[in-house]
Amino acid sequence: MLIGAGLKRSEHKKAEILAAARDIFLKEGYADAGMEAVARAAGVSTATLYAYFPSKAELFRTVVVDSVRTMAEPVRESTKAIGDARARLTALSRAYAEFFATPATRAMFRMVTAERRRFEGVADHFLGAARESLGGAAIQVVKDLNASGELKVDKPSWAAGQLMGMLDHATLVLGLSAGDDVQPDRPVNQIAEDAVETFLARYGTR
Repeated sequence: MLIGAGLKRSEHKKAEILAAARDIFLKEGYADAGMEAVARAAGVSTATLYAYFPSKAELFRTVVVDSVRTMAEPVRESTKAIGDARARLTALSRAYAEFFATPATRAMFRMVTAERRRFEGVADHFLGAARESLGGAAIQVVKDLNASGELKVDKPSWAAGQLMGMLDHATLVLGLSAGDDVQPDRPVNQIAEDAVETFLARYGTR
């Protein structure tokens, strides 16, 4: 019982460190982020921080890997939505658009891209995992609806890419070009609904 409680406290402390480190890396960039600043933000000593993460590079790698897993979770969860094709595609599209309209998401993509030369393997993992999580979720929904006869699609991966492309243009591309905090002129829900309407006009059977 005591061992289990200790492990929970350790995992909780690790999560607090990662959250603090992510905020600092996103604000300061890798080069300017200091381990002492991370320790202060996490409310731990520098010695405790190094006990969890022996170097800043290791901390950065862990932050990036953990971020892609947690940040994409709402999109993965959206695949569990029930209803007809419009309902399922709208749930997916809203989650996807909200993901890329979030300043922290845009900042993470920007930071990973900026640090690619220093952490090529980490960047490749992040982008690959993001593509697998996001693209995989869209392909799964399209395949399900194709199998049920609600969509007529020859290549689900291409169709899913078209749907995501409509959402990317209005959210991620805008953020990367105009700034992490810049929001689309239209509400995210409207962007999602318009993309689904266009998609169903092309592939819907009902």
